[in-house]
Amino acid sequence: MPDQSTPEAPATEATPGETPAVNGIHGRPENSPHGSRPGAFSRRRLLGTAGATGLALGAAGGAAGYAAASGSERSTPLTSLGADTVMFHGKHQPGITTPLQARGHLVAFDLAAGAGRKEAAALLRRWSRTARRLMAGEAAPHDDTDVARDSGPASLTVTFGFGHGFFARTGLEKQRPVALDPLPDFSSDRLDKARSNGDLWVQIGANDSLVAFHALRALQKDAGGAARVRWQMNGFNRTPGATAQQGLTARNLMGQVDGTRNPKPSEPDFDRRIFVPASGDPAWMANGSYAVVRRIRMLLDDWERLSGKAQEDVIGRRKSDGAPLTGGTETTEPELERTGADGKLVIPLNAHARITRPDQNGGAAMLRRPFSFHDGFDTDGVPDAGLLFICWQADPLRGFVPVQRKLDRGDALSAFIRHESSGLFAVPGGAAEGEYVGQRLLEG
Repeated sequence: MPDQSTPEAPATEATPGETPAVNGIHGRPENSPHGSRPGAFSRRRLLGTAGATGLALGAAGGAAGYAAASGSERSTPLTSLGADTVMFHGKHQPGITTPLQARGHLVAFDLAAGAGRKEAAALLRRWSRTARRLMAGEAAPHDDTDVARDSGPASLTVTFGFGHGFFARTGLEKQRPVALDPLPDFSSDRLDKARSNGDLWVQIGANDSLVAFHALRALQKDAGGAARVRWQMNGFNRTPGATAQQGLTARNLMGQVDGTRNPKPSEPDFDRRIFVPASGDPAWMANGSYAVVRRIRMLLDDWERLSGKAQEDVIGRRKSDGAPLTGGTETTEPELERTGADGKLVIPLNAHARITRPDQNGGAAMLRRPFSFHDGFDTDGVPDAGLLFICWQADPLRGFVPVQRKLDRGDALSAFIRHESSGLFAVPGGAAEGEYVGQRLLEG
């Protein structure tokens, strides 16, 4: 789990009928097609007001509690969280630089027997239409389940990618990128092939669980007879607004600040590191990116037996605030050569933060955008929990692979994690108005 930070979202302009954009996310119009039905309880009516509880608002504007309102009352929502929207059309697909969302679903599909390029194009056309509508807070184009009728779009994003096998199935082998060659084997891998790879990959993120599930169900129904689910995984993050201080780097299930050194869109070389250039090869991948997806099991029982000091030595950072063990704040550069009174390095040689530093890996960089997961307990009561690791880069052979090879050779964290599934997907650039995702590949 390389030591990188949460991305910032690029700003976008509000369209007519929307509230101004905040962090690249728009407020949803009051007359959204997903507004409440007469006689139905809406989020607005259920939330009530802060005054109804006598509880104060936190610094972030979130409420400490809520009270149900009677059917005749009209009240103001305590938060605009559900009203936030992310644009479907754009230079890049959504869900890459979008801020971390509270709920996520990852799902891979294999094309059905007999399905080829024509069927794949029709599927991506359906999926793009559905994603655009749901991200705008509208109902699915057909057979909507009404699961999210009373919810707003809640920053929903849907992202589509192609796996290595997709190109042979569609007769497009000549268009398969070299960067999509299978990842090498790593010594820490314990991969389940049934939960790895896939012809097509979909990433769904939202700040509301019902909204995320609604999108998952709609897209699975859209697949029809063209594709079948190969595997599906569910994840979560801290809910935006749950802390008084905004912009804090998220924590993983080990309790560690996770993602301190992520590249940021404000950095001059961000696009070069994360996105395929407009002049890139193949042409259909212009402004796209490559996603490495890994289900990483955390051996939490073993981890939690360590003392706090031992945990910090494994990571190379303070658990309390993510600062390097050599001092400062989370963003302070670690002093890798500093020794303590005992003459030993303050940041151990095998500390995770030392091994994953870009300047220790030829400048290799990737944008980490993970979800945590917990899928219950095994028969011995051991939690099946960890990280749905997702990282984005312009070229995985220069991003993910060199860092993972180095981690393989002696990362102290390796004793407490297990890589259980893996996938690599080519994620094309965003669809322009009137286009569907992947159109330049499938109709080029």
